[in-house]
Amino acid sequence: MKKRFRLRRHSEFQPAMSGQRFHSGRALVGFAVPGSTAENRVGVAMSKQIKGAVQRNRARRRLREVARNCFLGPDSPLHRVGIRYDVVLIARRRALEMSFAELKAEASLAALRLAHMNATIQPTNRL
Repeated sequence: MKKRFRLRRHSEFQPAMSGQRFHSGRALVGFAVPGSTAENRVGVAMSKQIKGAVQRNRARRRLREVARNCFLGPDSPLHRVGIRYDVVLIARRRALEMSFAELKAEASLAALRLAHMNATIQPTNRL
């Protein structure tokens, strides 16, 4: 993923994680907030449940590839809405156990839900 499509600093992650748009799935948790840049941006974080650097890096690589396909592509639901979002994806332990096709399907569902959620929904207990 190119640098202009990534969230890299803690100050960029925090607003998205405290936003009102939230999706929780079996393999990933997604947060979104309207961004100030011209493109959608995605940040990837790891759950503390994933032990070992090799496993964390593997989950991070898988989630980045899924994000590139499902959140940043021209056919992404976020792209069709017309609002540019900053999205934070947090991988759960299940992200390592699922096949790539299942992970991609779950990320597509997350992108669809984050794009079409009502902005008036108040955040709930997230974890």
